[in-house]
Amino acid sequence: MAKEKTLYVCSECGGTSPKWLGRCPSCGAWNTLIEQSASAGSGAPANNRFGTQFASLAGSAELATLSEIEATDVARAPTGIDELDRVLGGGIVDGGVTLIGGDPGIGKSTLLLQAVDALQRLGRNAIYVTGEESGAQVALRSRRLGLDHSQVQVLAEIQLEKILATLDASRPAIAVIDSIQTVYSDQLTSAPGSVAQVRECAAHLTRFAKASGTAIVLVGHVTKEGALAGPRVLEHMVDTVLYFEGDTHSSFRLVRAIKNRFGAVNEIGVFAMTERGLKGVANPSAIFLSQHAEPVPGSVVLVTLEGTRPMLVEIQALVDDGGPSPRRLSVGLDRDRLAMLLAVLHRHAGVACMDQDVFVNAVGGVRISEPAADLAVMLAITSSLRGKPLPKGFIAFGEVGLAGEVRPAPRGQERMREAAKLGFSVAIVPKANAPRKGAKEIEGLTIHAVERIEEALEIVRQMQ
Repeated sequence: MAKEKTLYVCSECGGTSPKWLGRCPSCGAWNTLIEQSASAGSGAPANNRFGTQFASLAGSAELATLSEIEATDVARAPTGIDELDRVLGGGIVDGGVTLIGGDPGIGKSTLLLQAVDALQRLGRNAIYVTGEESGAQVALRSRRLGLDHSQVQVLAEIQLEKILATLDASRPAIAVIDSIQTVYSDQLTSAPGSVAQVRECAAHLTRFAKASGTAIVLVGHVTKEGALAGPRVLEHMVDTVLYFEGDTHSSFRLVRAIKNRFGAVNEIGVFAMTERGLKGVANPSAIFLSQHAEPVPGSVVLVTLEGTRPMLVEIQALVDDGGPSPRRLSVGLDRDRLAMLLAVLHRHAGVACMDQDVFVNAVGGVRISEPAADLAVMLAITSSLRGKPLPKGFIAFGEVGLAGEVRPAPRGQERMREAAKLGFSVAIVPKANAPRKGAKEIEGLTIHAVERIEEALEIVRQMQ
């Protein structure tokens, strides 16, 4: 009997290799090649692979000139959950495919069940396909969330062909697949959740969405590193990618848009987990700000920008005597950037932390990736080192370069207006972000414009 032919498939990118290698030749990931039979990897007989599997893609469209194509804004269906609509760019798009991922138990299924129920109540037919739970379990969750007499249709199924047949027969306005890792196709012999199954099932659901106009929402598992499980091509196929962030032990959750073909990226929605499900937080700055009665050393309020929303976040720093190997630890901020800022502080401002442990934290579990946090981090470190608090109502933002210069942050005027609206009275900002001569001043906010980090530290010394 002839030996069955095998090949090795990368669990990260789906690339194949005829023999096992420690490193994937396609994406460079280590220890990701998994042995499969050749028939499992192909999904169809070799002589028929390109004949029937992609027969629906054989037709070609006619060429068209961009200027002649009629372009109109896409219609959106608001879900009724304001924070979710903000992240999506205004609501669900007909025929759009959305992928949402997050840690287990963070609230993905809860939020989507609330959203489809709200759409159903607005007259848009919705189907919830569950592959991880039974229909009775979904019904129990809906009752816990207070969704009494919900008319959302539930399908407990994991076979792709049956799911597509049901969707084709009912043609709902929106369908949720929870989750894509549990769905499998009879055309492939590999197990559910494998690279081939996830890629092919997502591709078929995407084609159905585009052909029928049904909005598809895919729930995706994440790896231990926090990235979406399965091939990276999964994120390329869909229109929108959302990530759930936040600590499962905290009541607050963040939903961030990483990709959005119909709206802005890096928008965030802030939710609070309650007994009745996820509730939108209209003023997220309140949960990220200090709860201290009086100012304390090492605390500075940063005005960061998440998408189109200015948001105030407290940056806390603690500088303490270190041992022979001082530690530099940051939570919610880039650790490598922290080391760079400490070097700039030493070289250009004479503030030495070489023998000190430095810990920096962004309050509330929010992750800040923009460089406009540099100035606030450096002021917080200096405040903690000297043991002197900054004045009450103080904010700061700005990028700091290696030469010690303070660079402007985008949309600085909006940041300062948001701070003034929340009662802050003193700001240190980059000179390029300060109001121009003759421009309208920001009421209630005293602005100190600086060009270098030394100037910022000198102004702070005078305030303390």
